[in-house]
Amino acid sequence: MKAAKTLAGVLFLVLLAVGAKAEEGLDDLFEAPMTDIYGKPMTLSHIRGKPLIVNFWARACVACRDEFPVLAALQAEYKERGLIVLGIALEEDPVKVREFLAAYEVDYPAALAGEHGIPLMKALGNNEALLPFTLLINRRGEIIFRKYGIFRKSDFQGVAGDFLR
Repeated sequence: MKAAKTLAGVLFLVLLAVGAKAEEGLDDLFEAPMTDIYGKPMTLSHIRGKPLIVNFWARACVACRDEFPVLAALQAEYKERGLIVLGIALEEDPVKVREFLAAYEVDYPAALAGEHGIPLMKALGNNEALLPFTLLINRRGEIIFRKYGIFRKSDFQGVAGDFLR
């Protein structure tokens, strides 16, 4: 019985540590210094508490381009339910990013993480800094889905019910 209580205590501490690490990553996300596509400083604190699809991408990433139409369609379809799609570019130049997004008709919000992008992805669980990288964060501030690679509508449909509550 004593061994079971000790094991339960250790498990609790492990779960607490894992939860704290995930929360730290989210704090990093919402407080990270970024710029908008016009080069103006911004943080993401104003969207905390909303259902979010956060998609990390780069102009050189061909697979990232394949996601743009899916993400734009999800933003259009679910914005009335509070969904925000946010693209975070691992880029420095707002002019190039703005032109690139216009060429691909991306109409959801975007931010430039610049040199903070890779450490931010790692803090959020993407230790290999793979692109594209997508997170679904619910209203309670919990990461409910991580995707390394192309994000598809079927990925979203599998969690949409719980995610949008």
